Parts: sequence; structure tokens; C-alpha cells
Amino acid sequence: MYLSEWISKWFKVVLVCLLILFGCGGGLLWDDYRSEQEADSRHVINQVRLQVSEMMLYLEQNNGKIADDRKVKEGLQALSQDHQVSLIYAQLDGRVIFNSSPNNTIQHIDLKTALHYDLYHARVDQDTYNIAFPVIDEATQVQVGNALFAIPANTVFAERSHVMPFSLFMIMTSILLILCYLIFLIRNKMNRKIIQPIHHLKDHSEAILKGNYEQKATYAAMDEIGEVYTVFDQMRMEIMHHSLRRDEQEQAQKELITNISHEIKTPLTTLKAYIEAIREGVCPDMSSVMEYVEVMHNNTEKMTRLTEDLLLHALKELGQISVTLTEQYTRDMLLTILQPICHYVRTSGVTFIEPLDIPNVLIRADANRLEQVISNLIANALKHTAAGDSISVNIELAQGQLKITIADTGKGILPQDMPFVFDRYFKVTLHANPKNEGSGLGLSICKHIIEAHHGSISFKSVQGQGTVFQCLIPL
Repeated sequence: MYLSEWISKWFKVVLVCLLILFGCGGGLLWDDYRSEQEADSRHVINQVRLQVSEMMLYLEQNNGKIADDRKVKEGLQALSQDHQVSLIYAQLDGRVIFNSSPNNTIQHIDLKTALHYDLYHARVDQDTYNIAFPVIDEATQVQVGNALFAIPANTVFAERSHVMPFSLFMIMTSILLILCYLIFLIRNKMNRKIIQPIHHLKDHSEAILKGNYEQKATYAAMDEIGEVYTVFDQMRMEIMHHSLRRDEQEQAQKELITNISHEIKTPLTTLKAYIEAIREGVCPDMSSVMEYVEVMHNNTEKMTRLTEDLLLHALKELGQISVTLTEQYTRDMLLTILQPICHYVRTSGVTFIEPLDIPNVLIRADANRLEQVISNLIANALKHTAAGDSISVNIELAQGQLKITIADTGKGILPQDMPFVFDRYFKVTLHANPKNEGSGLGLSICKHIIEAHHGSISFKSVQGQGTVFQCLIPL
């Protein structure tokens, strides 16, 4: 489950718990308010008045006979026992003429202090209330005395039920326990699902900073943190890939410098040896001198190609290979490029087949850079061919583009080498003459120049039959 969904459900449960908690609090307040209403003084006095109404009526009807008539006293005593109250009846002068209380020795009361008509002053102790009512003669409607009732508290106040408050209290306690559990749950969830994974990500980040790209960041659940872990691991793999590529390029550059240094040193040594031989007069005639000069020329050509490749590679790395496109017709430009190459290939013992016709169309091109491309492709073909093989150049129009095809009948390219032909520093395995391996930069530079012409370069090769390179340049 995603954390956002889990937290949303958590908040809903907490909200419900809080609503129940507030509801229980409101219920307790209502119960307390209702109890106060039930304990209202006027309400209680009225309840007491109803309770002793029969005795009051008896007093009002027989107040003149109470002092002398024994039967009236006995009837009043019976009523007092029936209603479970004690009665003291006093005349207006305070003289007690009837007393049903256990303390029947009271003969006189102080009307100012003994008579109470409200609950606050009527309370004698925790269990008893002394409440007074005036006795009105039924015939004359004149007050003739006062009736003082000693009433138990449990009859004054109805026994309060504790079921509802206790239930509400238990519900509130349960809700509080649930809330505490929910708080613990979200703390545990945040620690387990957020804080700990972030600490682990921090450890992985530090490992990457230290160059340890092998340590994989894994997370079991597929939620927001899981997505972060997935993206982080993709980033780690990307950084590892770039790091490996950088290391490979650095190693290839070191090897390139070593190889070029060695390859330049060899023709330089040869050149120096032949110059020293000529200076020392080793050559007996002019024909011998010309042979030495030819060898020196070939070695200088080789050094020139190596230095040009190295320079172009450095410019490409800096993004400074300048390709200046100008509109020009193809026939004269390509004839100028092919004529010196044709002579050079034939002197190598390889048959060179020139194009039968060169279409004279207008293209945007840099003649110098195109010459580098064609020279590199033919030089590569020479490395894969031997005496008796052939190299052919064909130029034609195809689908609104100028198509330059350079084909050879050499040994071809190994299948395992084909995906890397245009990669920098990659050297194709040579069958004809392994000593003629180049710097591994030529085809990469060719691809860069053709793409700068808004064209494309491709090849196909069959082992043992030869290789065909095709360059397409838009008209």
C-alpha cells in the first residue's frame, strides 16, 4: 500500500476517534447538566411537598384536636411511619404539641432558627433534611402552626444512575487507548517506512561518492519510497555505466598515445636511418637515392596520417572540428579528391575501379572534410586487402541524395567487430596485414563529418568477400 493511502486511512480513523471522544465529552456534560436540573431546589421542595401532602392535609383538618385527642395523635403517628418521615408539629409560639421523632423530649423550638424552607439551610447532616411547611387551618385559612419534617436524603434526591457516565468514561478510555496505539503505529510506520530507508539511501549515496557503484539499493515494498529507490538505483547504474565508459576511454586514450608514439617512432627511425645513409654516400647512383627517397616519402605519409588523425580526434573531443558547408557542384570536387587517391592505391598493387560517371549536382559540402572521409575509407579498404584484390568507388543519385559507395574485395570484417566499427579507439582485427592497424579514430571521425553534412554513413560486410561503405549526403 502506498504511504499516502495509508496515512489517509490513518487520519480518517483518528478523525472518527476524535468525534467519538467529543461525543462522549458532550454526553458527560449533558448528564451533569441533567443531574443539576434534577437537583434544583424548587423541584425537590415540590417533590417533598407531594410526599407529605397527606400528612399536611391531616394536620390542616385536625390541628385543633392534636393536643387533646389521642386518636388524632395515633393517626398522625401512623402516617409518619407510613411515609418514613419524622414530624414535629409546633404552634405559632414555638410550643411542640406533636413529635414523632426518636428525640421526643423536645417541648419547644425557636421558630427563627428551626424552621427552614430551602434545601441549603434544611440539611441537618449528610443523610437528613429538616424541611418546614406552614400549617393553614382548613376552615379559617389562617396559619395555625408549622410542620417540621425530618426526611431522609435518599427520598429527597432520586438516586443518581452511574451507568451512563461509566459507559461514556469507558468509551473515552477505549478511544484514548486507540489513539495512543494509532500514534505509536504512525511513529513506527514513519520510522520503518521513511526514516530507516532514508538512512539507507544516505549510506548508498556515500558509497557512490566513494566510488563504490556495485552496492545495489533495494526496497521490498512498491510504494513512494520504493519508487524513489528504483529511480536511485537507475541513477546508480547510469553513474556506474558512465564511470566505466570514462575509465575505458581513459585507458583507450593512454593506449592510443602509446600506439601513436610507437607508430610515429618507427617511421621516424626509418627516415633518420635513410637520411644518414644518403649523407654517408651509401647510394652509388641516382636510382638508389630515388628508392631511398620513396621509402622516406612513404614513412612521412604514414606520420602525416597519424598526426592528422590525432589532431582531428583532439578537435572532436573539444567540439571544434570545423565543417564549413558551401554550395558546390559534385563532379569537379570529387574528381579532384579521387585522382591522387587513385594513383596511390594502384602503387600498392591493388586494383582501383573508378566511378563510370559522377553526377554533377549541387550539394552543401566541405570539400576538405569530404576528402578526409573518402581517404579514410579507402585507406581502411587497403588495410583489409592484399595484392590482387580491388577497391571500387561508385557515385550515384538515390532517393534525392548523393550516394558514395566504396567497396573492396578483401577479407571483410569479423561479425563480433561490426557493432563497434564507428566507436572511438576501436581497432578492427586485420586479416591481410596486422601491422597496418590504425589508431582506431578514422571511422569515428568519418561518421562525425558525414553527420555534420546532415547525411548518414553505413556499411555491410561479408567475411571472406569484402566490405561496402555507403555515404548519403542530401542534395
